[in-house]
Amino acid sequence: MPGRHAKVIVDPAVPDHVASLLRDHRKLLLRIQSGWAPEHRRPSPAAGAVSRLVATLTAVAAVVYGLALFVAERYTPFVVIMTAAALLIVSVLLRPRPDAEVERRRALEHEVHAAATANEGRYVLRERLDDPARSLMSRAQVAIDQVMGSSVNAEGLLDDVRNAVMLPAQEWEIARLLAKLSDLRADHQEVVSEGVVPEVAAVAEPLAHALDSSHRAVLARVEALERYAGHVAEAEAAYRARSQIERLSARLPRYEELLAESGADQSAVPELSRLSDDADRLEQALRDSVSSAHEAFRHLRS
Repeated sequence: MPGRHAKVIVDPAVPDHVASLLRDHRKLLLRIQSGWAPEHRRPSPAAGAVSRLVATLTAVAAVVYGLALFVAERYTPFVVIMTAAALLIVSVLLRPRPDAEVERRRALEHEVHAAATANEGRYVLRERLDDPARSLMSRAQVAIDQVMGSSVNAEGLLDDVRNAVMLPAQEWEIARLLAKLSDLRADHQEVVSEGVVPEVAAVAEPLAHALDSSHRAVLARVEALERYAGHVAEAEAAYRARSQIERLSARLPRYEELLAESGADQSAVPELSRLSDDADRLEQALRDSVSSAHEAFRHLRS
């Protein structure tokens, strides 16, 4: 699963290599969505090679001619010809050649543009969301991050396979709905900001209610994710506490040995012995919290 808080949210159905290409080139996608397209005409490397060859042959011919002038003791034209030949050779050597890095950049621009065009509507840029939508998107991604980054998920105490499939699907569905909501809110605000007559207001008001209702529906999805993440956090706390108790319990004989050898107060031994009881209690707490997380997961899917 890609890193959380992604600024490009991609439909999980998009192939992984294409999704990675889109996520890694957000700035290009912003330009593409603003109407930019890469140039289709690309300079021909063959044309540059031919011009360099012609210049080189001309310089060689000038040198040969200059040597002939030198042999004929015509020194003034010899100096002029050799100077011109030297300048021509320098110009060939210093003439900028097609930059391989520039060519790679252009190729990448074409690749990203093709991927963006082929997958239009299957990715969402956070910058295209309005402020309320962006806030909800952040909350959803924080909740998903808490689940996917938890030890209980990594250890398989949750249904890690279903999490890996269902949570990206939830993230995408929320992003897709928020993108539509943002666009419609912007359009609605643009119309009503011009001032509306009563007849238009009668139509605009129920449409505004529809936008609010859609926002509340997406909010409910996000809150369900947050509840799930909350149960996972409880399981995570119990899991870590249980692990700490187990580590302390494993060292208990060494503590008891130290107390006996040092002649220290043996009243601490019963307190140490309670570690096993605490371990049992935390084990039950972990089972209960994992069970609650599974129940929240089922509600999340519905």
